Amino acid sequence: MQVLPKGVRHIPGFLDRRRQEQLVEAIRYVVAEAPLYVPEMPRTGKPLSVRMTNCGALGWVTDREGGYRYQAKHPQTGRPWPPMPDLLLEVWRAVSGGHKAPEACLVNFYSADARMGLHQDRDELDLDTAVVSISLGDSCLFRVGGKSRGGQTMSFKLASGDVVVLGGEGRLAFHGVDRIYPNTSTLLRNGGRLNLTLRRVNP
Repeated sequence: MQVLPKGVRHIPGFLDRRRQEQLVEAIRYVVAEAPLYVPEMPRTGKPLSVRMTNCGALGWVTDREGGYRYQAKHPQTGRPWPPMPDLLLEVWRAVSGGHKAPEACLVNFYSADARMGLHQDRDELDLDTAVVSISLGDSCLFRVGGKSRGGQTMSFKLASGDVVVLGGEGRLAFHGVDRIYPNTSTLLRNGGRLNLTLRRVNP
């Protein structure tokens, strides 16, 4: 049995099928107001393999000119991000272990060939409040390590309805997605994986 790094929690099946479906429906409303788009790496402008959007008071964005940052409006439409669905806030209250409300929820859509390299969530001013990640749709191979990029890592599968919490000593753990397992879920009409990452930005 694998032992996760300190502060990293994996909660399999936290959301049952009905709640998963409710959350997908809520995210459809988010995407209708704030369309998915392809973000770019800082400096190089290289496109990421995921499409993304946000909900909440703030949204995480990245592009060649401005780099990684949070802002209150969608970079393409110029409109404020839509509010966070109540179900997301319920999940946050149940698992985050903190009293502060999340300010941003990053919505990443992974197609079958999408990946996410090892990275830390460190663009927030608040590095004490936990990060909460929800998986919906196709399973993925999730990799997590310690606070240093070259340290030892471990991988495990995340299925639809699973939740991962990075808190305490695990708040700055390096993590990423190695691969998607296509056709492992019937939740999303056209397949793929949604990852919803809730964060507190300001102290």
